[in-house]
Amino acid sequence: MKILAIGNSFSEDATKYLHQIAEADAFDLEVVNLYIPGCCLEAHWNNILTEGKSYEYSINGEFHGRMVSIKEVLLEDKWDYITLQQCSGLSGIIESYYPYIKNISDYLRELSPISKLVIHETWAYEVDSTHGDFKRYNNSQDKMYNQLKKAYYSVAEEMGLPIIPSGDLVQKLRGKKLFDYENGGLSLCRDGYHIDLIYGRYLVAALWYKFFSGRSLIENVFTFEEEKNVDMNLINEIKNLISEEGL
Repeated sequence: MKILAIGNSFSEDATKYLHQIAEADAFDLEVVNLYIPGCCLEAHWNNILTEGKSYEYSINGEFHGRMVSIKEVLLEDKWDYITLQQCSGLSGIIESYYPYIKNISDYLRELSPISKLVIHETWAYEVDSTHGDFKRYNNSQDKMYNQLKKAYYSVAEEMGLPIIPSGDLVQKLRGKKLFDYENGGLSLCRDGYHIDLIYGRYLVAALWYKFFSGRSLIENVFTFEEEKNVDMNLINEIKNLISEEGL
C-alpha cells in the first residue's frame, strides 16, 4: 500500500511512525509526506499552479534532502491513497477550505485517477498554547476542537470522502485520566500545538494504521528500538484506549 500525505508538520507528526508500525505487523505500507511548515490549502493550490519544488519529500518518516513538486510526485508513482488537510490555525475556519480543497481534489483525480482521497482531521491546540492562531478560537481548546470538527466533517461529507479522525481521538483521550493535562496528566502536545514526539506521534500513527489496514493494534509489536526511555507500558495503555474508543 502506498500513501501520499499532502500536508505540513501535522501530517509529518501523523506519519512519523506509520511505516514502522506496519512493518512490525508484516503489513506492506509505504508513506510519503510532502512537507512545508504550516502549509495551508490555499498555499498547496498555489504550489500546484506554479509547479514549484517547494516540498520536503519524507519517506517512511525520514527526510533525505529531496525537494519536489506535487506534480512530479503524483506522476512518478502509483498512490493508493492521498490525504489532504487544512493547516492547524485555519482548521476551524470553514471558509478557508474553499475553493482550494475542491481545486486540489480535481487536480489529484486528473493526474492520479486510481488514488482514493482521504481527509485528515487535525487536532486542537493544548489549553495553554501560545500559538498565534489560537486567538481565532478565543484561546479555547473546546471551541477550536468543535469548530475544526464541524469544518472537517462538513467538507468530507460534501465531497464524499472518508475522514481519519485524529482530532477526535486526541480530544477523547484528553478526557482520560492519563492525558488530563489540566489535572496533572500528560499533555499530548510538545509545544502547545504539535503532537508529543513519542506518545502523541505513536497515537496518531496508530490510528492511521488502523484506518488504512483495518487491523487491531493490540498485538502489534513495534517497540521504538531507535528511541530511548520509551515507556512501553504507556504505549500499551494507548493501544487499549484506542481499542476502547472503537477507532
